[in-house]
Amino acid sequence: MIELRTWIATWGTAQQLAPPAEPGGGPQMPDFPDDEPPAGPPEKVSAQTVRMVARATVGGSAVRVALANSFGNAPVHIGAARIDGHRLTFGGRTSVVLPTGAQISSDPLDHHVRAQTDLVVSLYVPGENVTPTTHEVGLRTGWVAPGDQTAERDLRDATEFRSYLWLAGIDVVAEPAAAAIVVLGDSVVDGMETTPDADAPWPSVLARRLAARPDLPPRAVLNMGIAGNRVLRETDGMGAAAPARFDRDVLARPGVRWVVVSEGLNDIFFGSFPGVPESERATAEDLIAGYRLLIARAHLHRLRIVGCTLLPIGSTPFFTPETEQVRQEVNSWIRGSGEFDAVADLEAATHDPAAPACVRPELLSGDNVHPNDAGQRVIAEAFDLEIFRG
Repeated sequence: MIELRTWIATWGTAQQLAPPAEPGGGPQMPDFPDDEPPAGPPEKVSAQTVRMVARATVGGSAVRVALANSFGNAPVHIGAARIDGHRLTFGGRTSVVLPTGAQISSDPLDHHVRAQTDLVVSLYVPGENVTPTTHEVGLRTGWVAPGDQTAERDLRDATEFRSYLWLAGIDVVAEPAAAAIVVLGDSVVDGMETTPDADAPWPSVLARRLAARPDLPPRAVLNMGIAGNRVLRETDGMGAAAPARFDRDVLARPGVRWVVVSEGLNDIFFGSFPGVPESERATAEDLIAGYRLLIARAHLHRLRIVGCTLLPIGSTPFFTPETEQVRQEVNSWIRGSGEFDAVADLEAATHDPAAPACVRPELLSGDNVHPNDAGQRVIAEAFDLEIFRG
């Protein structure tokens, strides 16, 4: 008798090349004030164990782990891999080579996973000076330690960081009605400036809202935000443009039924920087054309797509009459065009009634650009959960 299993992505992250962009390689987001800069990924891994923590947004009866070398310059040998202490295999083997650009999933492992619980993934990389494919703003503490310590409960001589290395996704066998929501976005989606280890980015909060609704089928939420990401163009070190990463970050995730698009401000901001070429500038018409490409791509694969209005920018260092005009024109189209299957009005949820061009001060972090934990909660609460019922 053939056993039918419904695989669904319960967690995932978007990948980038680890080293920062070289000066002069393209427009760069300016530095923001930060009393405690995040512990970024190691630039190289050499005969070390990498241990990372990811939170499952839906539960299941079996699990598999997706590893990727999306932006590596050479094949990467993974000498051993475990999840929650259980050994993972790949085609029956305990080690695997990730070809350049490839994503490979482990063999299924019968392992009960509960929704909203942490999963611990350990990888041993036996090579020397291996450059990792990474997700930089991980916001969960991870560790790198010498040698193969994948089977050890406590790592010896470990160094902390807060990124994801080679870990692209975690899937579970869930009930047939379960489905996944992918949030494609920028640094706000990524949770920049939120409290580390608090699971505070708004996609995580949205996942908890959905999990608290027993009348809804299980709904996973995958955070595919990348700090600095743009709809129209690639930026060095900040991920491919949204249409270029759509296949990898949306379509490749099992069980996806919805994609939420929440980006566009970086397209407006980067084009306003002094000295950038005209080709970097984005008009409202340019952004709308980019959204239409994403809408068409989603509908081609029978996915529903939700558009998010752009947050107020009056408190940011990028506010000018010109950038504000573009933002307002884009938001008017998102709300009124009817081309998205649904809309979440993040501007309406976060704006300051006393200064409508600004986010409410109590919702902003110290850089006056990114929402704090409270602001992220307000964004998550702007979604009508009924959007994700059917």
